[in-house]
Amino acid sequence: MARCDQGYLCEVCGREVPNITQSDLYLRFVIGEIDGRQLLAAPERHLRCNPTLSQFIVADKFEPVTVEGPFAKEFLDSEDVCRREEVVTRGWRRLQELQTLRIPIHQYPLPEFQRERPGEPK
Repeated sequence: MARCDQGYLCEVCGREVPNITQSDLYLRFVIGEIDGRQLLAAPERHLRCNPTLSQFIVADKFEPVTVEGPFAKEFLDSEDVCRREEVVTRGWRRLQELQTLRIPIHQYPLPEFQRERPGEPK
């Protein structure tokens, strides 16, 4: 299979990230942590290979991830944890939808993280 036909390799475990629903990179894009230009240069990881982010996904169809140590959400400010869980969980749900939506990549992010593109109507 040609490289362009494969998913990117996870920088943590070295295995292929087969689709967007398991992508830490695309989740970070959807929730506004990185912009579209960084999609080509930022490292890819499986969601589970980045537990400090995936611990904030709270959904029935996502097996919870536990982090030990100072970055565990149990040691963070409870209001910040609630806000982070809300955004990251909505981002994860958006990833699940994106697999079937036929929209341009600049529309992938959650509405509050979409950036205006020059020349497009507001």
